[in-house]
Amino acid sequence: MSAAERANRSRRNSRRRRAVSKPERTRMRTVRETSAGGLVIDGLDGPRMNLCAALIGRTDRRGRLLWSLPKGHIEKGETAEQTAMREVEEETGIRGIVLASLGSIDYWFVTDGRRVHKTVHHYLMKCLGGELSDEDVEVTEVAWVPLTELKSRLAYADERKLAEIADDLISQMPTATDLTNATDLNLQKRPDVG
Repeated sequence: MSAAERANRSRRNSRRRRAVSKPERTRMRTVRETSAGGLVIDGLDGPRMNLCAALIGRTDRRGRLLWSLPKGHIEKGETAEQTAMREVEEETGIRGIVLASLGSIDYWFVTDGRRVHKTVHHYLMKCLGGELSDEDVEVTEVAWVPLTELKSRLAYADERKLAEIADDLISQMPTATDLTNATDLNLQKRPDVG
């Protein structure tokens, strides 16, 4: 084979390779986001059957109202616990204080041409006061939901698991009635009391 034939053959093969090769994919940039929120409970000092949690409802793209736990982005200089208390108040109107960690949820989604890996830290919180309010622009509706209805009301399976963890933690907490009964029993056992 002559040099000219080899050169032509080489040119033909390179054209074929270029035509067959796949177009390069543009890689999406991955972004990490961290948020915090909570399950704020009212009635922890009373009977267990009266316990309620403040939930938020957001309307999805299909027009469905999806109930979830209030949560939001951690601001610079904030701890996750501080963010949880702030976000609960901003999204529900209810002030709360953190009692315990419920755990974290992480998930991925794509938005604006980027992949987002989001981690959300959740806390069990005790209601300190306030009034339900859906003034936050991201919230369609807010409601006090009985603890017994959380499984059926929460839209996301991960949040339903957190509600179960909260239920277990709450069942281990002494109620005001338990504390009163324990005090009465201790007083009856002491020999110097009546």
